[in-house]
Amino acid sequence: MQLSIAGQRPGKFGTQLPSPKSAGGWLRNYYLTRAVVSAAWIAGAVTVARGNHQIGGLLLLAYPAWDAAANYFDAESNGGLHRNPTQTLNLVISAITVGAVAIALNFSMNAVIGVFAVWAVLAGLLQLATAIRRWKTYGAQWVMVLSGAQSALAGGFMATVAIGAHEPDITAIAPYAGFGAFYFLLSAIWLTVSNAHRRTTPPNNLAA
Repeated sequence: MQLSIAGQRPGKFGTQLPSPKSAGGWLRNYYLTRAVVSAAWIAGAVTVARGNHQIGGLLLLAYPAWDAAANYFDAESNGGLHRNPTQTLNLVISAITVGAVAIALNFSMNAVIGVFAVWAVLAGLLQLATAIRRWKTYGAQWVMVLSGAQSALAGGFMATVAIGAHEPDITAIAPYAGFGAFYFLLSAIWLTVSNAHRRTTPPNNLAA
């Protein structure tokens, strides 16, 4: 994915803000990339990781690590970390989650799922806040609002799995990742349609 944005405009504190047109294209590619990565993670989790604890552990660490990296690129490509507090906080929480998962792996999968449950709630609420903040600038954020809310609810469900008597495996996280992939893909499609509509609509007919 191309993470730099052409056609930027000066922002506060000397940062460069993307123009609406280029930003819309970047956000579409960002969502699409996140959908593809989530789908690839699910494929690995339900195939090779189920029978290989080492690979499973690496995938469990990679999930929040990738989320931290994605939030960093998102914030940096849209004015910097200081202009995007929700992505910045999400980055920090995801980085902490990597460490928490590494510790939990030494105990049990119940502990790992418990860490993911807390992370899903916090990350979902922050994603919801980011989508609401972006709504005026980009539009087509209703899918991300739903995704953030669903992530928080999924965290509650994973918490019940974590405290259950049965020890789960990595596939317990696959539905959560699957919903994430679906919402990111749907957002990418919606933005593509929305951007195409804007290009074909005369400026004087666009809504304020």
